[in-house]
Amino acid sequence: MFLDMPIESTDLLSPSEVARLFGVQPQSIVRWTNAGRLTAVKTPGGHRRYRREDVDRLLAEDQAAS
Repeated sequence: MFLDMPIESTDLLSPSEVARLFGVQPQSIVRWTNAGRLTAVKTPGGHRRYRREDVDRLLAEDQAAS
């Protein structure tokens, strides 16, 4: 899922940064986006970025499920 919105926050992470936090490959993050598990923000150049608050929430959910 993508949000087309102005990017005002400097708290945006690239797919590689998010993948590092979860210990997975960046392709997994793209699949999670396509499945609706994470929401990506598109930059004006068309790149995926993830809001830190969304990533932190998913990390907390994953840790609670473990």
